[in-house]
Amino acid sequence: MALRRAAHQVFDQPVVFKDPLALRILGMTSDKLGGTDLRAPSRPHSVGLRAFLVGRSRFAEDTLAAAVALRGASQYVLLGAGLDTFPYRNPFVGVRVFEVDHPDTQAWKLSLLARTGIESPANVSHVAVDFHADSLAERLLAAGFESSQSTVFAWLGVVPYLTEEGFVSTMDFLSKCAAGSELIFDYALPREALPYLEQLAFDSLAARVAAAGEPFQLFFTPEEIRERLRGMGWELIEDLDTGALNARYFTEGKLRAIGGGGHMLSARLLPKVG
Repeated sequence: MALRRAAHQVFDQPVVFKDPLALRILGMTSDKLGGTDLRAPSRPHSVGLRAFLVGRSRFAEDTLAAAVALRGASQYVLLGAGLDTFPYRNPFVGVRVFEVDHPDTQAWKLSLLARTGIESPANVSHVAVDFHADSLAERLLAAGFESSQSTVFAWLGVVPYLTEEGFVSTMDFLSKCAAGSELIFDYALPREALPYLEQLAFDSLAARVAAAGEPFQLFFTPEEIRERLRGMGWELIEDLDTGALNARYFTEGKLRAIGGGGHMLSARLLPKVG
């Protein structure tokens, strides 16, 4: 995912998602990236995936910017932060950022930051959480997270890999946070909801991620996820399929998200009743 965000900075015009640290955190240069096959027009699914990932990151940061400007959000929590560089280019001095990730992944990222000389600002907290053994709530609170403050949660590239139990337990914590908080995540449609050719593409991608030890496990239809969120106290704000993502971010240039299997949504936590 980090490579594709970096590739967008080099290969695509216009640049929809500007990330001046994308190459640097990877220890790469434009010339070195040009030696990979990430640009290859003969791999439309790879380029289409890049568009989805770029649009996803832009959507998350646009949602955060609106929440800060309109509702005074003061915390941004990256659940499964990976190599996201937002904490190190955060333009909102009053927003504290919590990077949540598996201890091993986080240690790797911290080593990359040190190696590439990217400094971690004082308003960034790194929260190591093994979701199979640790309590997300306890770890976040111990790091200084304030559940009474308006927060934006970004959960990117994670939900399709979760078990039902993992999804529910995380949502249970998020649903106890401050009313007005917002949640952004992407989800995948069930295989049977896809056209035949997209089912074949899905099978190929599913085999690759399973071989890497992270199989797809959790799927929703738009109707299902809307009802699930409503039952947990959330109001769906937007649910963008690839067509809507293209209409918002990719009306110029050649970059386009393809296929109908991926969706991107935002939701707002409603006040508790009673």
